[in-house]
Amino acid sequence: MNSKLFSEEHKADVCVVGGGMTGLIAAVAAARRGAQVVLIHDRPVLGGNASSEVRMWICGAHGHDRKETGILEEIQLLNLSRNPKGNYSVWDSVLFEFAKMTPGLTTLLNCSCNDVTMDGDRITGVNAWQLTTQTWHSVKADIFIDCSGDSILAPLTGAEVRWGRESREETGEPIAPLKSDLKTMGNTILLQLEETNEPQEFTPPEWAYVFDDESNLPSRVGSGFGHNFWWLEIGGLQDTIRDSEVIYEELVKAAWGVWDYMKNRGPQAEKLKNWRLGWLGSLPGKRENRRYVGPHVLTQMDVESEGQFDDIVGYGGWSMDDHHPAGIYYPGKATIFHPAPSPYGIPFRCLYSKSIPNLLCAGRNISATHAALSSTRVMATCSILGQAVGTAAAICVEDGCLPAEVSASKVDRLQSQLMEDDCWLPGRTREVSPLMKAAKLSASSGQDPAVLLDGHEREPDKEVHAWTGPFGASVEMQWEAPQEIECLRLVFDSDLRNDKRMLCRYGLKDKPMQVPETMVREFSISVKTSEDDWTELHRIQDNARRLWVLPVGQKVVGIRWTGDSSWGDPELRLYSLEASSTPMPLTKTHETGKRWTEVVGALPAADLAEPDHGLENKGRGTSRVGA
Repeated sequence: MNSKLFSEEHKADVCVVGGGMTGLIAAVAAARRGAQVVLIHDRPVLGGNASSEVRMWICGAHGHDRKETGILEEIQLLNLSRNPKGNYSVWDSVLFEFAKMTPGLTTLLNCSCNDVTMDGDRITGVNAWQLTTQTWHSVKADIFIDCSGDSILAPLTGAEVRWGRESREETGEPIAPLKSDLKTMGNTILLQLEETNEPQEFTPPEWAYVFDDESNLPSRVGSGFGHNFWWLEIGGLQDTIRDSEVIYEELVKAAWGVWDYMKNRGPQAEKLKNWRLGWLGSLPGKRENRRYVGPHVLTQMDVESEGQFDDIVGYGGWSMDDHHPAGIYYPGKATIFHPAPSPYGIPFRCLYSKSIPNLLCAGRNISATHAALSSTRVMATCSILGQAVGTAAAICVEDGCLPAEVSASKVDRLQSQLMEDDCWLPGRTREVSPLMKAAKLSASSGQDPAVLLDGHEREPDKEVHAWTGPFGASVEMQWEAPQEIECLRLVFDSDLRNDKRMLCRYGLKDKPMQVPETMVREFSISVKTSEDDWTELHRIQDNARRLWVLPVGQKVVGIRWTGDSSWGDPELRLYSLEASSTPMPLTKTHETGKRWTEVVGALPAADLAEPDHGLENKGRGTSRVGA
């Protein structure tokens, strides 16, 4: 680091490198579980491939009620409530809120990690350069999580990694190539289209590639709208890190040519008469390069056998979606979808380095073969793995241990905390607490409330696990003697058949996005401290959260939940209502915004005084030289 420039030092429990969806969620999860966290991200906005810079939609597991929940669902629901038009600036602000407004989490944007300090085989700190402030940031921590996608901490530490496609002989995977190579899936640049009320002309740049009926493009775009342009892909024959800028130049030439073909010559030209190119990405989305090697390497066979692991901490369910490394250069199909069960389990042993003991990883860089990666790499899967490693990191901090020790003796605790935080682990059931077993449950009307204690908070097999009742109905829990209650945990039905994706194009007649109709919109919580004394403790309006953890903090003999309305369904739906005598991470912890007058009023009066424009100063002030 050049000592002539500014520098800042940070001390944290956990340092997360990479602020895509995976890293953001990992950082929030660790902070909510009590760790002091620094998140380093090399872009001005969060979200990675889902951000406004790339705009790839968030995909995940296929099937009924398989959608990923936890912090990812919390983020997406908040976006639906704030952002009905699917505006990417609003989406950026939602992600910004989760990073900047989470207590215990410090976020360094525009900050690129480029060096580490080590003690033997352990990382002790990372150094990063912040472009906007011209400042070096040094972050010391106990646990590090690499969610950078490109696995920047691997070359800096010497951690063992894999790159490219393993051979069929090496792994025994039927879909692996006969010989191993360094080929990967490529990078993609996205386009977004907007419909207008009048015809739109388009003239491409002279340097754009020209596609015609004899090119391979018609087989990809057909007569449609490009289906999010995921196939506009180049780079798998090159190094998607070292050759990134060259790949981008090729993608830009191809992208303008694709729109020229669609708009001016393709079979969809008349359909696109009133459409224009509203946005073209300046940052390609990446799919594959370095993958860490952990104690277990996930394979095609693991995926196909449904991932029956004792240390399951997440799951996948996207097809093994293996894009041809030549991308758009290849005249055949852009990808082959090899079947994968949904869900299949992913073990914790794939989420930390076997060569660097205090290094966790999550995202497209987990310990997996190329074949398994072709399924695990999608962002919803990556996001829940981010929550798993963030939660594991907090356990490491609390117990003063390393990830391998969590794997050896604390996996049950990790799994319990993940399920408490609304992360589904297929094949696992949430255990009912002794406090709830001792409670007497009743409902003013509607279904038998015993279903609220069955430990299931979704319906993947289409079995009933939700309590339902009419608007105005209440569910009560009561005890024979006063109980010390710390908090109340509730889980609502957020319609897990709705993928809650951002838009890929904007038509004039598109319906706005909205909070799912199945969600309870308004509800209240009352507590009973004596035989006849009921007091309203919380009233929530315009609810857009699936999971709520609300503070109680007193001795009570009864708790009553009352639902008043939904976002469209004719009945109330509730999966879980659980009182806890031990603290849980509160899901709404940041402060609301201040009035501008409060902000201004906090400034020294001298700083708000009229400037002195006297002739003596002659417009010259003092300056700071050096760092």
